[in-house]
Amino acid sequence: MEAHLRVVGPMNGKFVFHKRPDGTIDKGKVVCLECKKEFAYHRSSSSLAYHLNAKHPAASAATASSEDVSNIASQSKAFRQTKLENTPRMSKSATDRLTNVIAKWIAMNCRPINIVEDEGLTEVLQIASNDPSYKPPCRTTVTTKISKMYDGEKKNKLEILAEDSPKISTIGTDSAANMLAAMRTLPYEHIACNAHILQRTITVCLDSSGFVGVLAKCRKIVGHFKQSPASTTELNQQQVALGKKSDQLIQDVPTRWNSTLAMVSRLLCNREAVQATLDQQNHRLVLPTEAEWAKLQRLELLLEPCKYVTELLGGEAYVSCSVVLPAFRHLYRVMDITDDDPAYVVKFKNAFQKDLAARRANGNEIWFEVATALDPRFKDLKCLPREKREQVWTIVENMLQAAEPRRADSLQPSTEDDGPAQKKRRSELLLGSDSDSEDGIESGELQRYRAEPSISIDDCPLQWWYAHSGVYEKLSVLAQKYLASPATSVPCERLFSLAGHIVQKKRAALLPENVTRLVCLSDWLRKKK
Repeated sequence: MEAHLRVVGPMNGKFVFHKRPDGTIDKGKVVCLECKKEFAYHRSSSSLAYHLNAKHPAASAATASSEDVSNIASQSKAFRQTKLENTPRMSKSATDRLTNVIAKWIAMNCRPINIVEDEGLTEVLQIASNDPSYKPPCRTTVTTKISKMYDGEKKNKLEILAEDSPKISTIGTDSAANMLAAMRTLPYEHIACNAHILQRTITVCLDSSGFVGVLAKCRKIVGHFKQSPASTTELNQQQVALGKKSDQLIQDVPTRWNSTLAMVSRLLCNREAVQATLDQQNHRLVLPTEAEWAKLQRLELLLEPCKYVTELLGGEAYVSCSVVLPAFRHLYRVMDITDDDPAYVVKFKNAFQKDLAARRANGNEIWFEVATALDPRFKDLKCLPREKREQVWTIVENMLQAAEPRRADSLQPSTEDDGPAQKKRRSELLLGSDSDSEDGIESGELQRYRAEPSISIDDCPLQWWYAHSGVYEKLSVLAQKYLASPATSVPCERLFSLAGHIVQKKRAALLPENVTRLVCLSDWLRKKK
């Protein structure tokens, strides 16, 4: 019976619980097995150990040996646990830097904030940091970081805008009636988006010329392959067999600029592969005839300069306002009718010149003329008729007489590097002069500026004015005002597209202020990088 009543603890085996006369167990008392003496027991074995050491040394030694073995095992186990806890972990500073980088990545690349909860991202970061215990920051932390990042960037922008005043001189919009009505109530110069003007002209000309039928056939062909993965696979096989790149066909979209040219160019490049694929299929498509393929080639030649001008005027990292008149002058030259043009090309060119001139008639031409004159690349004004040039210089002279001198320290050179093809195409803007420009008669800054040699088409006008701001104190300020205006609203369109990437089906609950932060940060951080 005593074997079942032994005290559990360090003195196990030397004491048992007291048994009452009625056979029940009293766990408040224990009995020494050596001398049968009773002791009070309250879960502490100190008095029991003292009794063994004093009265039963032999039994105490045996118990100590057993406890020593237990202690050694316990110390060994503790040693192994300490070894696991000494695994290298990231320092707090390294963790903070990684958190900042994650927040910047999410803001700049428009990633959803809940991406920090992905197990895959956690595993990647643990392997990269060599810290198996690392956990990405929670959504609240990332949101707070992004908010602080936005506040800091916004403060910097406001400080830059507060250096000089006023900063707003022009507002660019499309030619919608509501936009025009709004601009009539504002005290700023209105710059109509030249990319919108050009795109609307192209659309009208395509609808009224002889390209409607063949473009409808192209759209049906592209749609046939877009809606059938099997047909697309067969097309890719034919492209490889013909030694061409496996490119997907492009469908034109009315709201996407230059998409019609992209569709036509891709079809012309893959004409043989498309025909070979369709010959092996049962379909009801009507393929273009040889004459219609020739029309598409003509259309490609007509739209290619329009695409170049749209992309040139839509830039935001270089001066574009002063390029408007040379660019459109180049388009008018391209659209000149020749004796070799067939009737449908003549119709397209006539419609293009007439519609483009009508849309630009209500534009702010004086602003573009002054900007062109203040651009050292185009200051000879070859893009204007001879009788118009002196009128522009008279306007500039009147502006100088009313201007206050101020240094243009904020003029900064452009850092954008254009490719050889774009530089070659841009040089075409210098062609098409009606006559040579004359020497000026004005005195002072304007006379010296007109006597300066024109700079290369590849040079940055802002860099030139920054270097000559001490010589042309008034002119440099005037140049800063006119050259800084963008020629199109394309940069704003890019931000609208960026907002579309952020506000998605899975992120429809974003607060407006959070959308603003993400859109602004993505644009600011990309430009800073």
